[in-house]
Amino acid sequence: MKPWIAPLIRAVPAIVLAIVITFSADHSASLGLFTFGIFGVLSGLAIGIFALRGPASAERTVQLIQAALGVLAGIAALTVTAGGLPYLVLVVSAWAVTTGFLESYLGLRSRGEPGARDRMFVGGLTVVLAIAVLVVPPDYIQPFAFDEVTGEVTASVIIVGLLGAYWAVLGIFLVIAGIPVKDAATQTPVESSAP
Repeated sequence: MKPWIAPLIRAVPAIVLAIVITFSADHSASLGLFTFGIFGVLSGLAIGIFALRGPASAERTVQLIQAALGVLAGIAALTVTAGGLPYLVLVVSAWAVTTGFLESYLGLRSRGEPGARDRMFVGGLTVVLAIAVLVVPPDYIQPFAFDEVTGEVTASVIIVGLLGAYWAVLGIFLVIAGIPVKDAATQTPVESSAP
């Protein structure tokens, strides 16, 4: 399987779920758990499938751990979608810290190789998600009124919005990261005319 396919396949659920969050009026913890569960399972499966297709190595082992954590976090979110905000914060932050550090580790370990910087960026972005989710006060409520529309911005709205923003940035980045790899893989070497 071509190496550029992996980032593009990982990008698809991220972009789709970012669109779902963007156009959903419901930013409840249950929507956050449901969408995160889908992302965790699909992303984990994608990472795991591509890891299994590679040769046995320490990198492959780390990727399989990362894949298993994604699938487990996704299942944990999907099975308890009524878990509320504390459960959403727990599942998302635990997943983001562990997989973010693993992805960063893989990027640092493979410095100088194609895709190393991409892994470090994705890992760093995922750790930033964990930090952002953890710093939102759980009892945050801010009423708002705009023209004739009134409502409240709550911790749930912020955290689900952060998930949507994370998926948007991640998805777009993975598409951009996959394109140069594809171009490099499809180029034919130029023959030198030098003797």
